[in-house]
Amino acid sequence: MPAQLGFFSREDRANSVNSISAQNASAFSNADLAVASAATTALLEQDGASGPWENPLTGARGTVTPLAAAYRDNGNECRDFLASYVRETAEAWMQGEACRNGFGRWEVRSFKPWRR
Repeated sequence: MPAQLGFFSREDRANSVNSISAQNASAFSNADLAVASAATTALLEQDGASGPWENPLTGARGTVTPLAAAYRDNGNECRDFLASYVRETAEAWMQGEACRNGFGRWEVRSFKPWRR
């Protein structure tokens, strides 16, 4: 992925495995992060198209957009994605990586603020 757009390098991926937390995704609350992650895996399971997410409990919403084609990372099929976040007057973009787990289901491995 082009570095000027701020996407993950291989080193970033290696360092960000299991980094889904409020610290790394400071724009999202934990509840919003869980809803956005679930929407991401559901979209990838279907057809990998862009789609919306919404947390009715907090009023947060946005879209998840898979980027480019799937690739292999340590034998796992993976996809990078961008997620938008809108809540009241706050707006943010997050970048992430999702990979298929040992059961063949998509699982979000990292989620952090997008570096422009």
